[in-house]
Amino acid sequence: MSTATYTPRLADKYSKEVVPALMKKFGYKTIMQAPKLTKICLNRGVNGAVSDKKLVDIAIDELTNITGQKAVATMSKKDISNFKLRKNMPIGARVTLRGVKMFEFLDRLVSVSLPRVRDFKGINDKAFDGRGNYTLGVTEQIIFPEIDIDKVNKITGLDITFVTTAGTNEEAFELLKELGMPFKNIKK
Repeated sequence: MSTATYTPRLADKYSKEVVPALMKKFGYKTIMQAPKLTKICLNRGVNGAVSDKKLVDIAIDELTNITGQKAVATMSKKDISNFKLRKNMPIGARVTLRGVKMFEFLDRLVSVSLPRVRDFKGINDKAFDGRGNYTLGVTEQIIFPEIDIDKVNKITGLDITFVTTAGTNEEAFELLKELGMPFKNIKK
């Protein structure tokens, strides 16, 4: 199967169900006005990376396994003597997903990973930044089925940022809700 003919399930759902629902709710004149998900960024700081360089390599491997795309190390921007930190030292890992891999990751996150969180009652709907972007903090990387629990030496978290073309928090909330993000049922 070639990648040109394959469309992820959520990309299909976006064009067939989400866009018409958003157009109806917000009264857009064309489908081009409907907000869309442009990228998903995963970011992970590594505690103790200054003293042990292997921790960053482990974080990169885990993010690569979770996303299916090669992660890169994040470097420190300045010297901080109290933390024994020098400029351009590796202190974390990050990966940015777009297109097919973005929709595949979102599908796995919503249908497999988030339901594996202990005492899961939905994600917080207050983490929007005012420009249509949403950041979700995951406290344990072991909720992802790609991570082998037996090989994990330290449980750490990561941040997942959903970047959209929405202009307001309300538009971004509706977009992510329509794509299947399990927000808490908060009555306003």
